[in-house]
Amino acid sequence: MAPRGKQPQKTAKPTGQSDSITKPKPQAPNWPPLTPLIPAEHLSLETRWPSLVLLVRNLFTSSLCKNYVSFLSSLPLTTTPGKPKRGQAARVNDRFQVEDPVFSKMLWEHSGLQYLVDSFEDPATFGGKVLGLNPNIRVYRYRPGQFFDLHYDESNKLEFGEVKVPAKTTWTLLIYLTACEGGETVFYPEPRRKGDKTPDPIVVEPETGMALLHKHGDDCLLHEGREVKSGEKWVLRSDLVVQR
Repeated sequence: MAPRGKQPQKTAKPTGQSDSITKPKPQAPNWPPLTPLIPAEHLSLETRWPSLVLLVRNLFTSSLCKNYVSFLSSLPLTTTPGKPKRGQAARVNDRFQVEDPVFSKMLWEHSGLQYLVDSFEDPATFGGKVLGLNPNIRVYRYRPGQFFDLHYDESNKLEFGEVKVPAKTTWTLLIYLTACEGGETVFYPEPRRKGDKTPDPIVVEPETGMALLHKHGDDCLLHEGREVKSGEKWVLRSDLVVQR
């Protein structure tokens, strides 16, 4: 794996660590209601990098974020091992993971995400017919000194919904529940053609209630979660799921 702050060779593609948590599997928590929310028609998808990085400002209101951080603080978070497996990026944070199709459906239908994705000007951007959100829900907390090193997010295959539709994930969804000093999500685009100047990094600062969508799999941009300097970065994570 390449040193932090330097882009690895094309042959080395460090991936995010597996989010599997076993023995025992946690039960789906009693999530707080998704209220108050801004009406979906008042939200918009902001393009930070065409077809690869999108933002939704104020997907969650500040009061909703506060309620969720208070609730998530009560969950049994697990600290990520400091030494990654071979081929995985170094990551130090606290996390919780659960399979919860009921919550993922509620988040998809009521937050405004479904409205924004279905009405997006170029539906092909999302890699197929979007079915909803990955029921694999993850919670991340980054405290001062914690970070997620340079890596790529992989696409995963799954059987989606009660009828088990063959599906796959295509875009990562991160919902920032807090702001903090540091903790930026930074993407490193490559030149479009050989000899072109390397584009400037795309820096996304944590913003309370903001959602970040970025494409993963073969088209994923190299990216990192920079070290948190002060405060805490709380993130709710899922993925867009499309039919395959």
